[in-house]
Amino acid sequence: MSPPIRYQAENLRKLLLKQRIATIEELKAALGTGTDLTVLRKLKKLNYYTSYSHRGRYYTLEEITRFDEQGLWSFDSVRFSKHGTLIKTVEVLVETSEAGYFTFELESILKVSVKDALHKLVENRRLHREKVGNRWLYCSKDQHRRTRQLEYRNEEEGTLEEDGFPDELKAATVLFFSLLDERKRRLYAGLESLKWGHGGDRKVANLLGLDEKTVARGRRELLDQDLDYDGVRKPGGGRRPLKKGRQN
Repeated sequence: MSPPIRYQAENLRKLLLKQRIATIEELKAALGTGTDLTVLRKLKKLNYYTSYSHRGRYYTLEEITRFDEQGLWSFDSVRFSKHGTLIKTVEVLVETSEAGYFTFELESILKVSVKDALHKLVENRRLHREKVGNRWLYCSKDQHRRTRQLEYRNEEEGTLEEDGFPDELKAATVLFFSLLDERKRRLYAGLESLKWGHGGDRKVANLLGLDEKTVARGRRELLDQDLDYDGVRKPGGGRRPLKKGRQN
């Protein structure tokens, strides 16, 4: 008769289903071990993710996450990506974007500093950067895709300037957008698209780093007045807010 398994992965699952996220110390306590490696071995059986914010201190399970169209999910101020690390997430976002990204655009999406990640990606030739105006635009390492991104970006930049959107206003728009929750972002993007008129979905998607389908959905919800007023979690729900000192 085989001996009973000393450390049960189900204990980790129960804790994470209850808390949704946990630190390695919390997981070790739940498992009854003092070794990080033992926890990580058990987590592998459960399909887990490590946060790209807070220096990777937090863990969650695939079954808990609800990733958005960009592969991002957050609980309180802790942020996760289906792509894994911050460096890999930045790489995927830039490679799959139609017009590349400026640093401030990526930071408005990811809510963390990306300067070091971008530096390493360019240094290791996993991404390329080009000067657009007075800023660096981060683009695909593939020359043909990079050319398309630059063409798209230059077209959008020109259109924005012609319609009276200087850099300061664009930066302020992106900053305001970053303060909203996911539902309000979609509706705000839809509102801005309506202001643009024809081609607004594409312009706003490019400016705010969204999928055009998300902008279109927000626009349709506003036009149809199809709004879910109970769709946002009420204040006070969920895990207790984290102390500022624990953030990156």
